[in-house]
Amino acid sequence: MNQSLLKSLSLASALTLGLGLSAVSQAETVNAVTDPSFVPFEMMDKDSGEMIGFDMDILREVADRAGFDINLRTMDFNGIIPAVQTGNADLAIAGITITDEREKIVDFSDPYYDSGLRILVSAGDDSVKELSDLEGKRIGTKIGSTSYDYLQKHLGDKAEIKPYPGSADMYLALMGGSVDAVFYDAPNVGYFAKTKGEGRAQVVGPLYEGQQYGIAFTSGSKWVEPANKALAAMKKDGTYADIYKKWFGEMPDSQ
Repeated sequence: MNQSLLKSLSLASALTLGLGLSAVSQAETVNAVTDPSFVPFEMMDKDSGEMIGFDMDILREVADRAGFDINLRTMDFNGIIPAVQTGNADLAIAGITITDEREKIVDFSDPYYDSGLRILVSAGDDSVKELSDLEGKRIGTKIGSTSYDYLQKHLGDKAEIKPYPGSADMYLALMGGSVDAVFYDAPNVGYFAKTKGEGRAQVVGPLYEGQQYGIAFTSGSKWVEPANKALAAMKKDGTYADIYKKWFGEMPDSQ
């Protein structure tokens, strides 16, 4: 093989390698937002300073498969949908329930988690069996959440509905006696009852308003379809089940 041909092949190889490296290094960065207080979906690891949780594992796996990098910020839940709606964030993941109202202003991925709403009261409190028992009581919930909307619709002025900026605030209020009950997303309520609230709080009553969580994107986002393909692949190859088991135990058939 002559020197001229070797040089041409070497140049072609270098160009191919360079283009490949360029494609890898130019992966698009997507601005994501989450709520740092919705355990075990998203929470701050005090040791590493990194956000961890079920949603964080889901998001990182989706990003890896869909081909984008993540620039993650945290904010109160009530500011998350507006941030995506206005384009101040490209996507949000924070146990966000897919609703008709929200779908008018943002695009959602396919559902990735089935949920609902539950009541939490102090341990030993047998006065509350269902939602109607909360009439005349003080109820803690989160600002901007579907649980707040549900309480307004079904109890209205029959109870004192007290919205809090974070889930930790409303649980603290319950433990301190500032509210008589908390009404919020079932997995978060259950997680608190089994961890920090063990022996001090109990979940009561049925599951209200079956819900599904989705990743919220700005309207018309090009990342919705890649995210949906990633989620489908994760469920098919067992990755989703592994992440679910890590945070919640064995996955029920409904997920």
